[in-house]
Amino acid sequence: MSIIGIESVLFGVADVAEHTRFWIDFGLTAERTSDTEAVFLLPSGSRVVVLPHGDPRLPSPDPFPGDGLKLTVWGVDTAESLEAMAASLAGEVDVTRAEDGTVHARCPDGQPIALRLWTKRRFVSEASPVNTPSHHPRFNQHRIWRHKAIPKTINHVVFFSPDYVGSFEFYERHLGFRYIDHSMGTGIFARAGGTYEHHSIFWVNCDLPFAPDYFKFMHIAFGMDDIDEVMLGANIMEHKGWKNQSMNSSGGISRHRVSSAIYYYCDMPGKAGEAEYHADTDYLDDNWVPRAWDFRFGSLLWSNNAPAIFRGDDIPWDMRFDADRKSFEAYRRNRPGKQPIDGKLAELTEDDEHAI
Repeated sequence: MSIIGIESVLFGVADVAEHTRFWIDFGLTAERTSDTEAVFLLPSGSRVVVLPHGDPRLPSPDPFPGDGLKLTVWGVDTAESLEAMAASLAGEVDVTRAEDGTVHARCPDGQPIALRLWTKRRFVSEASPVNTPSHHPRFNQHRIWRHKAIPKTINHVVFFSPDYVGSFEFYERHLGFRYIDHSMGTGIFARAGGTYEHHSIFWVNCDLPFAPDYFKFMHIAFGMDDIDEVMLGANIMEHKGWKNQSMNSSGGISRHRVSSAIYYYCDMPGKAGEAEYHADTDYLDDNWVPRAWDFRFGSLLWSNNAPAIFRGDDIPWDMRFDADRKSFEAYRRNRPGKQPIDGKLAELTEDDEHAI
């Protein structure tokens, strides 16, 4: 059984018009818009759907207060896979079906999910070769010129989880997700079985000082062709008036060491979370060996305007292979409520959130 990506995401918001403007400026193509909904179609066939709070298409009860991504719909490759996942989920949680056959469930951490048959679209994605001082694959050739940023795919979604180890293991048990990397104490990266991007989902530890005590959306990442397209998108969004309030804390345009990905975060209206331009991530298959990282080493490359906790000469170069998952044990939940975190993790602040 195999999930081949994110078929769609449903946002619940207070101001549909403002969110519509945001996504158009971000580079998404509007399929339809009105006062009561906005639907955007990506080249891969994924959709971003914006709905007002209380719309019957949104999960009820609402998984968390305020604006944000309320439902993730995972695309499944075959009817047999869909039935197998539905049966597996039903052994642990309540499962319902919509008239179109979509399977709905709510994970133990509070996350509403849905599964739907999906045929991912083929699309064109192209980047210029990169020259170095001793290697010149782009000889007598100019780089591709771009006039706008066009997100091609939804690469991943990120949520706060009150039990991030348990959240991953639920997805692994019923949906076939693979363990990829563990940023120790901050979260687990997991890849859907039918995808190759470094991760399809990342769960962030609710025990962190800046985190809520409950399941909540954090950000969504869109696949871009290259760093040029990320830079162009960042510049256009700033020109359009969408300020990245966390720019100084996340390093602006930078690169995550854990996944090699270039990134830039944009704050959505209504404190709904962040939308991320995302390029040049690692691509993996089942030969990958999971790793456990010190969160300071794995988060981002050294940069002057990153939070102090993520830079300097005392960052431990701590990465180890973790196929046996020994790193999980210290972070398993054994009682409700926030758990104490020792050491550097306890020093994290809200300003550090975007560098995780």
